[in-house]
This record gives sequence, C-alpha cells and structure tokens, in this order.
Amino acid sequence: MKQALDGKVAAVTGAASGIGLECAKAMLAAGATVFLVDRATDRLAALCAELGERAIPLTVDLLDSASVATMLPSILARAGQLDIFHANAGAYVGGEVATGDPDAWDRMLNLNINATFRSIHAVLPHMIERRSGDIIVTSSIAGLVPVMWEPIYTASKFAVQAFVHTVRRQIAPHGVRIGAVAPGPVVTALLDDWPKAKMDEALANGSLMQPQEVADAVLFMLTRPRTVTIRDLVILPLSVDL
Repeated sequence: MKQALDGKVAAVTGAASGIGLECAKAMLAAGATVFLVDRATDRLAALCAELGERAIPLTVDLLDSASVATMLPSILARAGQLDIFHANAGAYVGGEVATGDPDAWDRMLNLNINATFRSIHAVLPHMIERRSGDIIVTSSIAGLVPVMWEPIYTASKFAVQAFVHTVRRQIAPHGVRIGAVAPGPVVTALLDDWPKAKMDEALANGSLMQPQEVADAVLFMLTRPRTVTIRDLVILPLSVDL
C-alpha cells in the first residue's frame, strides 16, 4: 500500500529527542527516508539502529558554520536528493529580563535564529534547482502571541515567523514551500527551564501537549496538495487561553 511520503527524502534537525524525534518517526512511518540531524552522535546511532534502515544518523553542529556546510553534501551523497527539511532544533530560556543571563540569551538566539536561517540557506539552492521541496520550521505560539514569562524566547520566535513569511514569498515561484508549525507548551526537555510551580500547574490543568501531537500537525502540512501551502499551523492544548 502506497504511503504518503513514499520515495521522499527528509532531514530533521534536533532529531535526537523531543519534537524532532517524533517528527522523524512520523515521516518514517509515512514512507520517507529520514536523516536524523543532531550533534549527539552516539544517541543518533542508537536511535537509527532501532528505527530501521531508512533512518540515517547525521552528526551536524548547527552552531558551527563549517559543520552546517557538510549537511547537504552528506545527504546528497547518501540519498541523491532532499525533498523535506524540518528546521526543528531550538533552545529555550525564560524568566525575568532584569535578572537574566545575556550569555544564555546569546546561545539560545544563535540556535533559534542564526542556526535556523543558516541551515535553511544551505538546502534552498538544491530545492530551487529541483523546483520542488518542503521546509518546515518549528516555531511557537510565542512567535504570534508575546508571552510575558519568556521575552527573549518570544523575540526569537517572532524573528522566525518574520523569516518564514518573507522567504515563503521568495521561493513560492520556484515550487518550494515553507511553513511554520507553532505549538503551545510541549512536554520536552526545553521545559526544564520552567519554574517548578509553573510546571506543576501546567501538568495539573492539562495545558501541555505531547511531541506526537506536533508530529501529526507536521505530517498534515507535508501532505497537502502542491497547490496549497500551510503558512502557519497553530496547535494548542485545549485548556490554554490564548
């Protein structure tokens, strides 16, 4: 039986855990060959051994420009094409600006903004040349609705949203789509920075989602007819009032 992504080649950054891992699993289940991109070499090798031969580990440090430059050539050498690129890797910092750590902000901003933009830049020429391709960016509801508790993270996701909206108009004439999936709070390691009281409250009132729910949304975006693009897909826990 033909599956939705049969014959497609995908790459997912930040794929060693959380949303990235679940999205990689969803694409594999839909028939794609998936490169799991992360800097956690041992973790990637163990995961891909479990996930099967269409799951391929690819070690890339997204904060190292030379490492990012090896990503697409490595994919093409192994698979010959790239149809789907999911720029998912990201970090989180919340809290009061007055007592925050600017060095921690810089690390997060470099990953959430600079590394995302650079990695997309790395794959775009290939997709434009083929006149086909899908780019998904993991954004956040914080990129559409400013969240008081997380001003620096919110700013990073507003930058992501601006990038997606403008690049979409540049690449649409070439047959390439780009869209942002913007979830509310998801149970991942990124929430380790949340205060315990905030986490306890969220768990108690059901205002957290699971990574699989984001993966389902991403698969929906990827399987729309080529005449349709999903620019932003916002998904929230039922109990979140935004």
